[in-house]
Amino acid sequence: MVTGGKRGIGFETCRQLSELGLTVILTSCDPSKGKIATKILSDNGSDIVFYQLEVTNKNNITNVYNRVEQEYGRLDILINNAAILFDQAQSTINVNLDLVKKALTTNLIGPWSVCQAFIPLMKKNQYGRIVNVSSGAGSLYYMEGGAPAYGSSKVALNALTRKLASELKGENILVNSIDPGWVEADMGGKGGRPVVEGCKGIIWATTLPDNGPSGGFYHDQKLVPW
Repeated sequence: MVTGGKRGIGFETCRQLSELGLTVILTSCDPSKGKIATKILSDNGSDIVFYQLEVTNKNNITNVYNRVEQEYGRLDILINNAAILFDQAQSTINVNLDLVKKALTTNLIGPWSVCQAFIPLMKKNQYGRIVNVSSGAGSLYYMEGGAPAYGSSKVALNALTRKLASELKGENILVNSIDPGWVEADMGGKGGRPVVEGCKGIIWATTLPDNGPSGGFYHDQKLVPW
């Protein structure tokens, strides 16, 4: 299941996962755009289904969980990709804190809520791969000014990765943060690398073996500093 799958990184991730022969659940808060994206992939032979999912709506998350549990009885892979507000032009000193709250709600609390819903199902089946799509803007090591809401939310998402990975040790549920880099998409804008390249690290993290790493922050399959 891929959150925020209607375009960009989410859409390409769905496409690449389907090429592995997996059944992919493409989710989007916008049903019309999500259905269009799903049809594009399905028409090309992908095994894709669409569920409407707003990651900030707990009732919606519960409904999606119930549907997945009833129709499939398992969820092997969860990719928390849905994110908002790349506020590159904002200043940390002067940013409207309502924007920060909005970013944290979608970029942190959203993935956290989805994880809380689906980890019990992964535990039941003794298998899970959780990928939190992060960003270089979420690295304290490289941290500079700008994008205060987005960057802070991705730092917090990385912390969630570490917490979950630690608590799930021995459960065969691997949790990692992936920085896809600056890709040419709606959020990243023009000039980035092709989205197909940025998604390769995400796919790698979803297909890790049972003894694979967990609790790491990776870019192109290489550890990067937090």
